[in-house]
Amino acid sequence: MGSVRWAFRCGPWTPSRSDWLFATRCVQREEKDRIGQFVFAKDAKSAMAGRLLLRKFVCERMGIPWSEIRLERSPRGKPYLATPLKVSVDSGQAWSFNLSHQGDYAVFAAEQGSQVGVDIMKTTMPGSGSVTEFFRIMTRQFTAYEWSVIQSSGSEHQQLAAFYRHWALKESFIKAIGIGLGFNLQRVEFHLSTEPLTPGRVLRQTKMHLDEEEEENWFFEESLLDADHHVAVALGLADRPGSSPPSLLPPAAFTLLSFSDLIASASPLTEEEPADWENFKLKDEAPQRQRETHTST
Repeated sequence: MGSVRWAFRCGPWTPSRSDWLFATRCVQREEKDRIGQFVFAKDAKSAMAGRLLLRKFVCERMGIPWSEIRLERSPRGKPYLATPLKVSVDSGQAWSFNLSHQGDYAVFAAEQGSQVGVDIMKTTMPGSGSVTEFFRIMTRQFTAYEWSVIQSSGSEHQQLAAFYRHWALKESFIKAIGIGLGFNLQRVEFHLSTEPLTPGRVLRQTKMHLDEEEEENWFFEESLLDADHHVAVALGLADRPGSSPPSLLPPAAFTLLSFSDLIASASPLTEEEPADWENFKLKDEAPQRQRETHTST
């Protein structure tokens, strides 16, 4: 059995010219072009970090040389490995993996023998209007029980933290089962652990009810990367006939990687194109409202 939990703090990352150009050479050309089309540097950095996290995992944990890795996207945009699995460092059960990026981080989770979904959410104030109005707009995304938990959490900031905690849990499940738009989020209801969630600690006590029945074959790992970034990892039955409940390793905290870690096994796939740096350095970091919010926090 194998388990991977990696995080990269891409928000404050300010790549040098040589770092950015090397990174662009180490991803597939179509991915490089897609990253170059982002309007804001924040989004380009998050997308680049996600590509490098995924390729690092396939290379180091699945034993496929960097130059032979071929990633494609499903109709829903989910990346998958198209490379024939000729080599594997960890032989045995198949790997499942998932990526998420939001706020200041990109996160990656992988598990052998289980479906996996990961989601990260940063606790932020609504862009416009009050917290009450924001919750009103989002009413249909949670059950009455979940709203009672969220709205009894204390201050507005604590209520928002509880909101994003529930949201990350739901998204992690949706991503694990591979269903996007059209799934009624009120079908899933989360009953949080009574233990406090603090940075550096991983909880696996939260329970999920699906269509009002508790699901015993799904497990949820929750952690805080810092005071404002909540991560949820969903682990469930492998998506194949005759699957048995996942045999899980003890929950592990996310390992924070540096850029040097991201490219430790990387090798260039294309020639250097200086225009990629010119394109990147002309981008604003983020929309004006996000920059103002970041400055004031």
